[in-house]
Amino acid sequence: MPKQVSHEEFDELIKIVETFPQGAGFEEIVKLLKTPPLRRTLQRRLKALIQSGDLCVEGNARARKYRLPIPDTEKKLVKGAFLKLTHTAEEIQSKVTQPIQVRPRVNYHREFLEEYRPNSTFYLSESLRRRLLEMGKTQDGKYPAGTYARQIFHRLLIDLSWNSSRLEGNTYSLLETERLLELGIMAEGKGAKETQMILNHKAAIEFLVDSAKEIGINRYILLNLHALLSDNLLPDSACGSLRLIPVRIGKSVYNPLSISQLINECFERLIATANAIEDPFEQAFFLMVQLPYLQPFEDVNKRTSRLAANIPLIKKNLCPLSFIDVPMQTYINGLLGIYELNRIELLRDVFVWAYERSCFLYTTTRNILGEPDVFRMQYRNIIIQVIAEIVRACMDKVEAVTAIRHRASEFIPMQDQARFVEIVEREIQSLHEGSIARYRLRPSEYEAWRKNWQ
Repeated sequence: MPKQVSHEEFDELIKIVETFPQGAGFEEIVKLLKTPPLRRTLQRRLKALIQSGDLCVEGNARARKYRLPIPDTEKKLVKGAFLKLTHTAEEIQSKVTQPIQVRPRVNYHREFLEEYRPNSTFYLSESLRRRLLEMGKTQDGKYPAGTYARQIFHRLLIDLSWNSSRLEGNTYSLLETERLLELGIMAEGKGAKETQMILNHKAAIEFLVDSAKEIGINRYILLNLHALLSDNLLPDSACGSLRLIPVRIGKSVYNPLSISQLINECFERLIATANAIEDPFEQAFFLMVQLPYLQPFEDVNKRTSRLAANIPLIKKNLCPLSFIDVPMQTYINGLLGIYELNRIELLRDVFVWAYERSCFLYTTTRNILGEPDVFRMQYRNIIIQVIAEIVRACMDKVEAVTAIRHRASEFIPMQDQARFVEIVEREIQSLHEGSIARYRLRPSEYEAWRKNWQ
């Protein structure tokens, strides 16, 4: 490395690039540098890091992306999009996926919560927080809290209800969720518990958006959020109440607190700490880490943490986090890293990647992901065929769900079917007169279908 450049300046570049799992563009790096040097100076420094093996580069000209060098064995192709885990996250995943018999039993560590100092301790680095803000900021920052969430409310309600339920193993499809939330029609073959779970998400999300002006991290909000999410799924006495009984975590060696007085003390400490955090993304991730770790409720802790993470985002009119495309097992492994190791890096990778996906869906910044969806390219022709078939036959939502699943079972390998169904359903949802040419459709065909669909 050139002698006139300090190691701190090179370290700053590496840390910035590390926060971009999909690769950082030159302009993105410039925005996050505390004191940007001349462009030629920065180009020389990046070149030096590439030559030393600390960075690698892909693409040319404006498409050029700088990445940390990640071995092929550490690249995970998840549901058609690359979720590139950092080396530390991979190590955590390796540990928590070992047979449960060889993982030592661990108890709740109060120090993990008590040693966190708001606005001094950070789970998310400064450069990462700045990057998330750049992705998530909207034109509604100057308007009353919750303005942006209300603008995209219909889509947010369906996406967050479906994805959060999906992470609990719920088998409703996206279109079935939309039909349930819009018309109150239960999907054929689904159990009452799955249906109730999605309806509870609807009520909880409405509560968050309606309370946006007064919303904060306090006991009232968290208890009532849990009450709405657990309604008719837990005994009435357990809905919105801190637990009085011990709980166990399935497929984990972690033992949460069992003494109710200590649970209440830690819950109050958690609230006070979260409420003092100034950065909305740090606050959101803190809740995703500490709420499930404490397990303050008999059940429905993860769901509560996922919706609670949206409180600071809604309040600041930032893009919400709807957990689009988040792979369930990687998310669970991230939580196991919290439970068993008190390590946040794996869940942090999932959090950042999930927020990128949400921003990609809800904003017009279409260059966030940095590279095309490989899955969509692989199945492009059959996706076009299925959507065209649904429109030309003027199918309603029930008929469309049946047709999509039939085509998936007929043409798509088993391991890709769920992702295929999701993509077709999402493209059907967003179909409009300006996109029908992609599916070889005529305006008259689209108009006839749209009237029946609505």
